Amino acid sequence: FLKQIHSKGIKSFLLLDVSHHSFLYTMTSGRIGNHLPCLRIVLISIVSLSKLSHAFPSTPILTAGRQINAGAQPSLKDDYFRASFQTYAKNDGENDAKKLLDKVSQIRAEIAALEGKTVSEVEEEAKAKVAETTARREEAAVRRLEAKTTTIKPSNDGRFTPLPDNAGDQVLQAAAAVERAYRDGITRQTIRFALVPEGDAMSEVQEWPGGAQEMLREAARPLTEELLREVRAVATEGENGEKLKTTPGGIPPKVSTQDVWDFDGSAITTAQASSGPEGDVQALILANTDVKYTKDIKKIDEAMGERLFLLINPFWRNLDSWGINIMAPRAKSMAKEVIFDRGYPETYAVTRLSVRGETCAAVKAYPYDWQLFAYIEDEYWPGREIAIHLGSSVEEPSSVYFQELLNERPEFKMTKNMRQMQRMMKK
Repeated sequence: FLKQIHSKGIKSFLLLDVSHHSFLYTMTSGRIGNHLPCLRIVLISIVSLSKLSHAFPSTPILTAGRQINAGAQPSLKDDYFRASFQTYAKNDGENDAKKLLDKVSQIRAEIAALEGKTVSEVEEEAKAKVAETTARREEAAVRRLEAKTTTIKPSNDGRFTPLPDNAGDQVLQAAAAVERAYRDGITRQTIRFALVPEGDAMSEVQEWPGGAQEMLREAARPLTEELLREVRAVATEGENGEKLKTTPGGIPPKVSTQDVWDFDGSAITTAQASSGPEGDVQALILANTDVKYTKDIKKIDEAMGERLFLLINPFWRNLDSWGINIMAPRAKSMAKEVIFDRGYPETYAVTRLSVRGETCAAVKAYPYDWQLFAYIEDEYWPGREIAIHLGSSVEEPSSVYFQELLNERPEFKMTKNMRQMQRMMKK
């Protein structure tokens, strides 16, 4: 069909979408522009831009998957759309524009009579469909642009926390969140890093065959030591005796780490501030529900006073993690008193999980909400994935909530395997 068009010297044509009364496709010099798929086969009308008076009245019309000759009896709506389209084809006098407009008005009136509507109602319906199509295209364009965005920058007030790209980004975000919380008087905090070894991508969920010892050696300890080198938290006394929490700059502290239980993969890191002991910070890494750690936390808490004390990636999620321990019947009640009643809120956390086969992630930085993301393949960089922002949540998001957000996004309508197959077929 296209070869026949070019053989007649036609360089351009317009394609009319019958279902929306609007021009949807254009073709210039044999190239088809971007378009959206339609639920119906559209009515094709050919207009020679070099001879604007020629409208090909005898050309067969393709509709609904079958060929209809121009001599067949079309419906009133077909006549209406064809006549409406012809009003766009101007010539040097051979076509009478006024007659075409009169014909459009007449058919419009007949459609209104058949459907029991006024002419203005028919016109409003057509305008509404055009507006709906335009809005849908604009929304799709915004989403495509969003999908191609490789770097998401936070807003000026910091309420939008971007997903960190690597371990170094996590450290900087965590340090800022810890200092904000400390200035607000929160001296006991919990930090949950995504345990990513230096050089690994955040989209890769690591496995730890060596257990907690490997986790400590490869990720938890390096992240904690870098965090304590960045954090500045000094407890001072004001003129009226009030306790002040400040985060001044200055020379980096001296950081050291010692194992608590080597076989358990736990350790404690201390940062000795150059300004004096009032700026010292301690962090307990990978503590678990053993009663020893509860006792250690109680001792450190009492010793640190108003200074900053952090729990880094503890293995518990809530009080129910303790369960029933006949060897230590008071372990749960002690944990409630020492940890949960004392208060160790999460001021920075990055969590990753797999939902519907997609790698998802969420980041929380005090005092802002959780920000939710999902990774998708980069169209322009094979083997690379970019993070798409899905939304936010006050509480830590569940996999069910992630799935709801994924289902709403056009980028994730197809599964990861289906997208990979589609790319292979394009090759």
